[in-house]
Amino acid sequence: MKTATLTIGELSARSGVAPSALRFYEERGLIHSTRTSGNQRRYERGELRRVSFIRIAQQVGVSLERIRDALKELPEGRTPTKADWTRLSARWRSDLDERIALMQRLRDTLDGCIGCGCLSLQSCRLYNPGDDLAAQGPGPRKLLG
Repeated sequence: MKTATLTIGELSARSGVAPSALRFYEERGLIHSTRTSGNQRRYERGELRRVSFIRIAQQVGVSLERIRDALKELPEGRTPTKADWTRLSARWRSDLDERIALMQRLRDTLDGCIGCGCLSLQSCRLYNPGDDLAAQGPGPRKLLG
């Protein structure tokens, strides 16, 4: 007979997420558990879908803060549905487009930099003659556009 709840080990095995990560998600308010009289965590089966939602959103580069904000919009206890994913992922689309453009610029610039072999924007005569980019502040100025 299947139980109505999952232990942290069962949730970990079913989701592929380490128990330490599940505890971290719970501390951050992304998932919820109840406690037994022996103070052991028990997760409703719907938490498995929430963990899957979190993992997929993280894999496409969404921060845990934004994931938590999205999950807070759902009625308490409800797991994300396909419609929820469609609505929430539409908000993340522009962020993903920006990230894709950055990765493409990185790929294209990295090919050129490997060609000269210096790997240094401070001394690179092709991409940053005279270290002119230093005046613009820290970070990958060429890539960030």
